[in-house]
Amino acid sequence: MATLDSVISSAIARRLAHAPVATPGTATPVRPALLPGIGSPADLRRLPEAALPSVAQELRAHLIETISRVGGHLAAGLGTVELAIALHYVFDTPHDPLVWDVGHQAYPHKVLTGRRGELATIRQRGGLSGFLRRDESEYDAFGAGHSSTSISAALGMAIAAERQGIPRQAVAIIGDGALTAGLAFEALDHAGATGADLLVVLNDNQMSISPNVGALAQTLARRVRGARRSWRGRPAAADGGFFEDLGFAYAGPVDGHDLDALVAALRQQRASRGPRLLHVVTRKGKGHAPAEADPVRYHGVTAAAATPAAPPARTYTQVFGEWLCAAAERDPRVVALTPAMREGSGLVAFAQRFPDRYHDVGIAEQHCVTFAAGLAASGVRPVVAIYSTFLQRAYDQLIHDVALQKLPVVFAVDRAGLVGPDGATHNGSFDLSFLRCIPNMVLMAPSDGGELVAMLDAALAHEGPAVVRYPRAGAGTSRPVPATPVEIGRAEVRRRGRRCALLAFGTLLEPALAIGEALDATVVNMRFVKPLDAALLRSLAATHELLVTLEEAAVAGGAGSAVGEWLAAEALPVGLLQLGLPDTFPEHATRDEALAEAGLGRASLERAIRARLAPALA
Repeated sequence: MATLDSVISSAIARRLAHAPVATPGTATPVRPALLPGIGSPADLRRLPEAALPSVAQELRAHLIETISRVGGHLAAGLGTVELAIALHYVFDTPHDPLVWDVGHQAYPHKVLTGRRGELATIRQRGGLSGFLRRDESEYDAFGAGHSSTSISAALGMAIAAERQGIPRQAVAIIGDGALTAGLAFEALDHAGATGADLLVVLNDNQMSISPNVGALAQTLARRVRGARRSWRGRPAAADGGFFEDLGFAYAGPVDGHDLDALVAALRQQRASRGPRLLHVVTRKGKGHAPAEADPVRYHGVTAAAATPAAPPARTYTQVFGEWLCAAAERDPRVVALTPAMREGSGLVAFAQRFPDRYHDVGIAEQHCVTFAAGLAASGVRPVVAIYSTFLQRAYDQLIHDVALQKLPVVFAVDRAGLVGPDGATHNGSFDLSFLRCIPNMVLMAPSDGGELVAMLDAALAHEGPAVVRYPRAGAGTSRPVPATPVEIGRAEVRRRGRRCALLAFGTLLEPALAIGEALDATVVNMRFVKPLDAALLRSLAATHELLVTLEEAAVAGGAGSAVGEWLAAEALPVGLLQLGLPDTFPEHATRDEALAEAGLGRASLERAIRARLAPALA
């Protein structure tokens, strides 16, 4: 009698015989044969191992076709197709938790865990998150979005399982880019000393978003070059070196696109105990020729074309990059720093023109800020280009190493406010709140590209720490750079009106001007969150019955709170309405959708103001 495996194998062979093969480097879909039948990893585990390469082929084609059409992070997931299949095939998920770092690499994981039909909604309002979320699937063992958290989280799960007497394997999947962060090293250091039953899978593709930098990347690259010369379809025997010194049993490197080798290696790891690290080598963009050739540009793609994601014309980021190059031409003290965000922060041209003055420190925000402090303490003028959401990771360094010592570091804080499809983990909602309370800090919010340049000039000239925060958005073309330098702490009255004064901080100036016309209200471009223009506020409080603050940031502790605190301290009897981001984590959507849902669209803002001014204007 035929075995179950032989029956399944025969059925698979018959189905595959009629399925066209996708041409490498194209988005031509493979006619589904196996993938539609995989509603969960349990379905995958019922297949014979010989079927897994066909599943990988179909899964890769599905990713290329779908993400090319709807947009999203493409290259990283293409590199982990075989790894995701092998992990779910060998381990008993979700009982055995897989903790994927960041989430860019986890699109194949989403497809294999019952979300194939929803992949076309990824990063859209009401659709799948582009990252990992515990409330989206039981297979998303730990939420992710920022890098380098997986080893710490998986270690916690491993120790919790041991305490509860649950036989369970905890697996952390971390990229070589994420491994550069201090948090990952802290976790490795702790895990190796605990003896916990933890497997770390190092997905080494020699990339973060940009090519990797630093001594660790060079060390791993040497190990991979040696392994490739000796691969015979199984992990190469190699000295674990650094990892074994930390208490990990090291295996690899293994070819991350060889399913036979991956499954064998993972089975061996599942049968082992204690802290282990399996070094897996993958290729970012695997199976899509344009992405393999240029994984940096194909890290994220726009909808409909599998083309690199294109920002709107003339963004704040582009204006910053142009300013930085011009500033470096004028001032030889200027250097630029970034924690692994060269492209996203607009530093490509600077890195090319001033390579000896450009420092990509890897995914290491804490080090980046203290490194900048050391440069500033020695007469250099560092400009730290960083996303708002990632600056959160260096808060102690901001306070202790920069502000406390009054060091002249310029922070160019990109992606401030709502970022759209990247959603809750990447929104820059909190920077005004957590920066405003730090002594010695100057905090600016430009309303357009020209003002951004003027504020960066002011920040560079300031003898102390200064922050210029700006959104992921078009910078506008309405006004050139101000003819006179921006004076620190001085706001700008853009329209004189009556009853109500709209105090706009940064990006909401444009709707404020339109609302000011409709309501005959005064409109002020506040420019500075810290210090506030106290003289102007006193005048406005004396001549208006209502002050309205508008900010693309959390209301709690933000710019409006600053105005309220000042008014209370001065005992000024004037009404105050604070409009900004509510006390929630805004979800992924387009930027315009997210603003509207937060009540920061023009119509919503005007309704809120009219309601406060009722009955005269209601």
